[in-house]
This record gives sequence, C-alpha cells and structure tokens, in this order.
Amino acid sequence: MGVMRVLEVGLFTTVQDLGRPGFGPLGVSASGAADAVSLRVGNRLVGNAGGAAGLEMTLLGGAFLFPEGAVVALSGSDFGATLDGEPVELWTSLEARAGQTLRLGPTRSGARCYLCVRGGIAVKTFLGSASTHVLSGLGGHEGRALRKGDVLEIGGWNEREVGAAIRQRKLSLRAMEMMKPRKVLRVTAGPQSDWFSEAARRAFYGNAFRVAEDSNRMGIRLEGAGILLAPGGGTGGESGRSASSTVGGEMISEGVALGAVQVPESGLPIILFVEQQTTGGYPKIANVISADFHSLGQLRPRDEIRFELVDMETARSFLREQEEWLASSELVTE
Repeated sequence: MGVMRVLEVGLFTTVQDLGRPGFGPLGVSASGAADAVSLRVGNRLVGNAGGAAGLEMTLLGGAFLFPEGAVVALSGSDFGATLDGEPVELWTSLEARAGQTLRLGPTRSGARCYLCVRGGIAVKTFLGSASTHVLSGLGGHEGRALRKGDVLEIGGWNEREVGAAIRQRKLSLRAMEMMKPRKVLRVTAGPQSDWFSEAARRAFYGNAFRVAEDSNRMGIRLEGAGILLAPGGGTGGESGRSASSTVGGEMISEGVALGAVQVPESGLPIILFVEQQTTGGYPKIANVISADFHSLGQLRPRDEIRFELVDMETARSFLREQEEWLASSELVTE
C-alpha cells in the first residue's frame, strides 16, 4: 500500500468523503466534503468511486510528498498548485512520480480545494464514513485536521500503475462552466417563513449579505441588515406559530436540515453547514437547495451573496439536472 507524507498542512486540511447521513437522530451530523460535487468530480478524474476519501484544504493548501508515486487530481478552487515546481492544472488527472512533491498555496478563487488520489485515502471509518468531524473528534485521520509529519495510506495503490502510461482525464469545458460557484443562492421557503413580516421577507430576498470571518464548517454566518420577526412571530400576530412549536412564546428546538437559514435574535442569518448541530431553536426563513450546496462550500469570508426564492419542484429539477451531468459521459474528456 502506498503512502503520502504531509510536509506542510496549510490552514485547515482534513480527510473527507461524502459523509455519514442518517445519524441525525443520534445527534451526529453528516459532515463530509463542504463541496461534495468537486470531490465527486475529482474522484472521477482519477478513476475512483465518487465517494472515495480525499483531502479538503481550506483557503491555504499544504505540501505532500509521494514516496512511491501516485495518480492524483485537484478539484474545486485554484490554489496555485505545483508538482516539483511545475504548475499543475486544475480539474486534470496527472501522475506524481516517486519522490515528487505536490505543493499548494493560497486560494486564487473560492474557499476549498480537493486532492483526490487513485485508490482514495485509507483511514478507519466511523459509522461507515471516512469523513473528519472535527468538533467531535471523530472519523478521518485521528479525528482531527492534519499535522505536519502525518503519513496517510493510499488505498488500492498498485506500483505497476505508476511509471506506466496513464490516460489523462480532464473536466469538459461545459462542465467547468457548470462548476462555477453561484453567489445568488437559490432557496425554498423555510418552515417558519411566515413568522416573518412581508417587509422582512422582502429585505431577506432583496438585500445582499456578506460572509462573516467566524464562519466555519458548522455554520456560515452572514453580516448585513438584520431580518426581524414580526410582532408575535407571524404575519398576523400569533397566527404564524402553532401551539406545538412554541413554549411561552419561544420556539422549541426541532430537527434542522443542511442548508437551513436560521435567524437568531440578532436578525443576522446563519446557514447551517456540514458539521451543523442536528437540532435548533431558531426560526428558519429559508433553506438552500441541494443543487447549490457545492456553492456554499466555496464561500470565503467577505464574499457577498444574495438569495433567490424557488419552489420545491424547481429545486428538484435543478438537482436532477446536476445529477444527470455528473453521471454524463460528457463530464470528463480523455
């Protein structure tokens, strides 16, 4: 089995796959890649299953030595990567020969870059997933972000592949256009959207928000004009609240979904992200649609975003379209 050695860790680098959905009732959020679409595409470029574990780097990349060589691909945002000093193209598979070092710098575009290796990163799984859940110290490599000197095993590595001719795979031009992150995020109405006045909803959809510096994998905090509840919590006094959802005028906690847009007492929205808490007691004005989750994963501090309301059927059609082109033979060229 081959290995890769961590020479530099960058700002925040973790092992991630597509997460561990289904354990919310046990208090365990799915975690997984912040931009799962980029991870899936990167895995396809190196011939892996879409859910194979790779490395997620945030804002600043690391440096990695391949003592026996490997077939790798970088996806997501451009971190100005080089292989032994030579520039490396994003969205393209390549061979790192024995002893070569892949080095990444600060981001030139979005928030996260993914390093996929043929065979995937081999770590012990937790609840069926290799994803690192940093807040709980579970999964990934020892349940934490990588450190200088860590050695990671490459699963399914075959030394006969390295040094032999490999078929280079690239993301198609059309797919590159579709992979560009959106700054106008499409959302469906949240379960408590009618707790907000018409003016508050107009402000939410009409104003721009800025990603706050203290955003992380648990939640994307937004700055801007506050969104306030209507008096009594609904558009018509108490009519916006049901008896089962409130106690003494306050909302009781309930299960929350990835991409839910909560509005706390400050009025500044928080988008629940991949390491979210599994329950929450703030009203949810909207929910980012599944097809735009990958755009959430590429948001950087100080990025400006807006929200656009769509209905459920439209949201499903966008997800179907995304899944169709991810499965398409035209996604990757050789």
